[in-house]
Amino acid sequence: MSLNGKYAVGIVLTFVLLVLAMLYSIPLINQFFNFKTITADLFFYNRLSLWLVLIIVLAYNFFIENRSFFVWEDKKYSAGFYLIAVICLYLICAVGGAFLNGIIMLITHEKISDKLLQLSSIFKNNYFLIIFTCLTAGVIEELLMRAYIQPRVEKIYNSPVLGVIISALLFAVLHSTYGTIGQVIVPFFIGIVFAIFYKLYSNIKILIICHFMFDFISLMLMNLIDLKQLSVF
Repeated sequence: MSLNGKYAVGIVLTFVLLVLAMLYSIPLINQFFNFKTITADLFFYNRLSLWLVLIIVLAYNFFIENRSFFVWEDKKYSAGFYLIAVICLYLICAVGGAFLNGIIMLITHEKISDKLLQLSSIFKNNYFLIIFTCLTAGVIEELLMRAYIQPRVEKIYNSPVLGVIISALLFAVLHSTYGTIGQVIVPFFIGIVFAIFYKLYSNIKILIICHFMFDFISLMLMNLIDLKQLSVF
């Protein structure tokens, strides 16, 4: 099999494993622990399953692709660049995401995701789970969506545009499990912003930090304020 063929299989494997972890890890975990509802422990085990996906993809990369996990070598920047980049990315995603979500709610009148309402209760004052969830999202999603999938799509099709669009689209589809239009459109927008940044600056650490910060601030606001009051954001 050619290297591009191995890359294609790796992309499909990564996405399928992520979908399986998102959709079926909770029912599978319940086969052993029999949780009646979504609890903090159940969600913690669900997040652990995403780390297992990363381990499997790393193993595939090491044994089958036999190439560096990072197709694009990470570039080094100053601490000042890190700070400015993280702040700018956060503001673009927060403001742009709020604007898109506001338009979607105005047009569709869709309600808050039932899944988000369920999760808001388990995050209440559970700071360990908040930090672990944000760390998992930042590390796993950026390493797999941006560092792994995006450059491989670009290499297969020789198209930076397809690399950006496909990685962002897959990122959005993974968030469709929340069950609302906003939870697809906004992640797609964020995926586009992150993918363009990664193509231009080739630094996954900045994206991990920004992703963590974006989710952490969102969950802390959810923890402190009624979710319905934050719905437009």
